[in-house]
Amino acid sequence: MSASSAARRLTAVALVTGSVVAAAALPASAVQDRGPDRQQVVISDVQYNAPGLDTRSNRSLNGEWVNITNRSRQSVDLKGWTLRNSEGDRYTFRHLRLNGRSTVKVHTGAGRDTRHDVYQDRRQHIWDNRSDRATLSNRRGSVVDTESWGRFRGDDRDGRDGRDGRGHDRDGRDGRGHDRDGRGDRDGRGHDRNDRGDRGNDRGNQQR
Repeated sequence: MSASSAARRLTAVALVTGSVVAAAALPASAVQDRGPDRQQVVISDVQYNAPGLDTRSNRSLNGEWVNITNRSRQSVDLKGWTLRNSEGDRYTFRHLRLNGRSTVKVHTGAGRDTRHDVYQDRRQHIWDNRSDRATLSNRRGSVVDTESWGRFRGDDRDGRDGRDGRGHDRDGRDGRGHDRDGRGDRDGRGHDRNDRGDRGNDRGNQQR
């Protein structure tokens, strides 16, 4: 073998070895960013109708939440990911690494963030009791998962037997037996009004 051929072969081996080492040196978050987020992180449940009257108290606001679950074994860095409703109101995750096989609950109201509960710090309900869509996107802006109900229900992942993707009835009542028709004592977002009248949960009449 000539010296030049041997040199070329050694150079090729060095390049391959360097590529393997470089890939191994990438942080876990970078490797995960290249992977199929859709198969790893999902919207596993939505409580869009807070229990009781929607008084816009912090307790009522935090009774409204979305669960985000990491189904993989590796942790996923959610920094820069967003959760938004059908009208474009969004929450951006800050410093949060979601461990494998773990769930974080995204509350509407205010509170102290932990690894299992984070808060949007809003002063009014964000999820429409009658009809809405929750959309989870990664830091690149790509949609990872959605969950919908009401008039958006046709976009659910499982639309069989007249039920949405979480098994909630579609006959005008949600999975917890609460009316979603927006009539009578309910405001434009389908939220209950207390005895002091409309609490102003209709986003169409308010500025955020």
